Amino acid sequence: MKIDSDRILMSTIKVLSLQLVIASLLFRVATANATIPDDSYIAGYATAVLKHAFKIDAPSLTVQNGNITIPADKVAADDHIKIMQTLSEIPGVNHVAIAGRTAHQFPPTSPVSEEAITEEGIPTTGHAMLATGILPEGHLFKPLLADPRWAHFSATYRNYIGNNVDGNNNGAVSFGETIPFYRANIGQSMVQWEAGLQAGVFSDFNLDAPSSDLVNTDFIAAAYASLRAQQASAFARVYHQSSHLGDEFLLRKLTSLERINLSFEAADLRLSYELPYGVRVYGGGGGIFRKQPSSIRPWYIQYGIEFRSPWRLEIASMRPVLAVDIKNHEQNNWNADVSARAGFQFDNLQTFGRRLQFLIEYFHGNSPTGQFFTEKVEYLGIGAHYHF
Repeated sequence: MKIDSDRILMSTIKVLSLQLVIASLLFRVATANATIPDDSYIAGYATAVLKHAFKIDAPSLTVQNGNITIPADKVAADDHIKIMQTLSEIPGVNHVAIAGRTAHQFPPTSPVSEEAITEEGIPTTGHAMLATGILPEGHLFKPLLADPRWAHFSATYRNYIGNNVDGNNNGAVSFGETIPFYRANIGQSMVQWEAGLQAGVFSDFNLDAPSSDLVNTDFIAAAYASLRAQQASAFARVYHQSSHLGDEFLLRKLTSLERINLSFEAADLRLSYELPYGVRVYGGGGGIFRKQPSSIRPWYIQYGIEFRSPWRLEIASMRPVLAVDIKNHEQNNWNADVSARAGFQFDNLQTFGRRLQFLIEYFHGNSPTGQFFTEKVEYLGIGAHYHF
């Protein structure tokens, strides 16, 4: 089997990229643990800023996990943007919202955030801005819950229906993150932007094989920029992807498999809009500009819908979630690759600010596993995911 001359270089780049991601995460956690004040300190700081800089007394201001909420009736409408920008600069602040007290004030076009939800699950009025600066908390563009190649941490069992490339009982794991390096406001507007890196590793294992053989691993590394204006957001990136077969899989399939050296660079853009009551729609597309093999047709589109319930079950603080993601690739004659996931998010189980989700999933279309992108597959699965 021929080994490409640049495989060693690409492997080195991948290792360095993953080390950068891990180092950034560790630095971020260490910095957060060392410097982030508690909620009582933030509440006192914010109250003092409102009183001395804006002549506002806000005794009902609340702070929870670094998220500040101010009743709308305490703040003049003309001061909303300036107050939110000022408070977002307080050390330890993750989120600033100015929310109305009652659901009756909610207009159909107002943005909704998880922090601006009443205990009964009814949205309130309010605009939200995230903290700015270096290595800020949160993301302007929320993760795509049903996208099989969105970088995050997960472990999933999948049962393939009908024929599969290698076994019907598979395990899939992913390791990755989207790390904002810098976030800022655009002038005095409600618009914010951020830039950073996204990297992920996606591996599939044949659980039917004696040693649970590694079938394939996909590496993705990207530089991204995102933008948010109230409930509208955008996410653009330039990324590299390459795919590699497992050693045990190659040994078993050596005489019958024609390996594809899949490696490419691409750029894409996604637009998202958050509707009331936890509904979100998104769409976009992209193209490949450097590729192996060269015969790959470059264009693809992606779109979907998600539901993150504003109603939370107090039993274990569970919140229902549902998502459907669809991709159409020119390479596969624009056939639809449908990925659907549904389950529960546990708001009280968090690591690095990421919430644990248990989701069942269904996929039908061309395989998202890089080496087998021309193969039609269908599977059911269940897994654990950590998402922001």
